Amino acid sequence: MTPRKRGDMSATALHEAEQHFDHLVAGVSDYAIFLLSPEGNVKTWNAGAERIEGYRPDEIIGRHFSAFYPPESVASGWPGEELAMAGAQGRFEDEGWRVRKDGSRFWANVVITAIRAADGELTGFLKITRDLTERRETEETLRQSEQRFRLLVEGVKEYAIFMLDPEGEFVLAWPTTLSGSGRLMGRNAAGYRDRRWAVSGRKRCSSV
Repeated sequence: MTPRKRGDMSATALHEAEQHFDHLVAGVSDYAIFLLSPEGNVKTWNAGAERIEGYRPDEIIGRHFSAFYPPESVASGWPGEELAMAGAQGRFEDEGWRVRKDGSRFWANVVITAIRAADGELTGFLKITRDLTERRETEETLRQSEQRFRLLVEGVKEYAIFMLDPEGEFVLAWPTTLSGSGRLMGRNAAGYRDRRWAVSGRKRCSSV
């Protein structure tokens, strides 16, 4: 078999494999799953990619995947670095801001996997993107809530404030310099039932 014929068969097999892959992931809507050429151009597109990124297949196939990155990331060459690391290590994962077709940003988890032929030649990349914006916003809301609570209780000077876990054991005390507070940590509050407890949500406080 001549090299030309072997090359023709390899190209045909690769094309068939890409078509099979496209059929498998076409209906997946929770993840953007698509193939990139070795240069980073979009080769396939699934329903999840359209939902998350906002592009129709005819609008994005053939374009470079840097279209999904903020201008500052493109200017720094980050998309190219991602491909370089995926090619060198076989797999690359990252979280960061990405950009939809309409210009809005979303927080994404991105996994890029290098695809190689039997002889080791790089034939492209598989890119999987998840939209984690809602999770990040929830975590940020929780962080801000905890920060406000800490600022509130750290400003209290006339009372000692304790926090109990669901089993009723002391886990935190304010002020942290409270005499004897260290001896309370880990102990159950059952022995202090003669105190008056104020319950607010899932946190309990006692004034002494």
